[in-house]
Amino acid sequence: MYYHQFIKMIQIFTYNNTFEGFLTVVFECYMRNAYPADIRPRNKLQRNIFCEYIFIESNPDKAARVWKGIRERLPGKNKNLPFYSFLSEADGIEMKIFRFIKRIFSKQFDVDTDFGDPDVLYLNQVSMKVKHEGMRMLQFVRFQRTKEGLYFCGIEPRYDVIPLAINHYKRRFANQKWIICDLKRDYGIFYDLKETQEIVLTQKNFNELDGAVQDYLLEEGEEFYQQLWKTYFKNINIKERKNLRLQRQHMPQRFWKYLTEMQED
Repeated sequence: MYYHQFIKMIQIFTYNNTFEGFLTVVFECYMRNAYPADIRPRNKLQRNIFCEYIFIESNPDKAARVWKGIRERLPGKNKNLPFYSFLSEADGIEMKIFRFIKRIFSKQFDVDTDFGDPDVLYLNQVSMKVKHEGMRMLQFVRFQRTKEGLYFCGIEPRYDVIPLAINHYKRRFANQKWIICDLKRDYGIFYDLKETQEIVLTQKNFNELDGAVQDYLLEEGEEFYQQLWKTYFKNINIKERKNLRLQRQHMPQRFWKYLTEMQED
């Protein structure tokens, strides 16, 4: 008999890398009365022979029940705290959120503002960073119009914040088909005039570094309008009052490669 048979295996729950999948894990932990040593997305596992990996299949009904319970127990300003924190993709974020949820369901009050708890403090701090990055998505997205009449934007946000921008662009461009592609995470959101869906672009007819669509796919005149935008931006700038430090503060340099107005002729 091998000696490792006498060792109690460490349980690690895994899921499909979605928030719905994570909430399903939380549901199963309660149903099984289990407290895993860790919760990890399936694509970020570092396997260990002394660990038992339990994959939990995503279930929308189970996830919805957990999410409803969370939101009922959190005040308005922090109802989405676990979701924003999850979008940070920070290492170990799942267990921090899990412990936070355990406290919520233990009927403790004002858990979300108990900053003496390192998990609560961390989740509040990281969620603020995610929300800030989400606001930048609304400021620094620049669409390019293709010959098919599709508006395309490629961008690489620090956190997985495209889900936070979907409703804004559905309202703002309700009568246009568009795709916002996350170049870092290799997925996009497509709006077909009715609803949005997550897609993976198998044919990448754009520059994967800056999201620029190949010239032959652009609508005739798109280059002209881009040039007009550059000219406008150049003319409203006052050289004598140029402040690069302030500009980088309000327009982080990591976004410049996606902005038409920042490209040199």
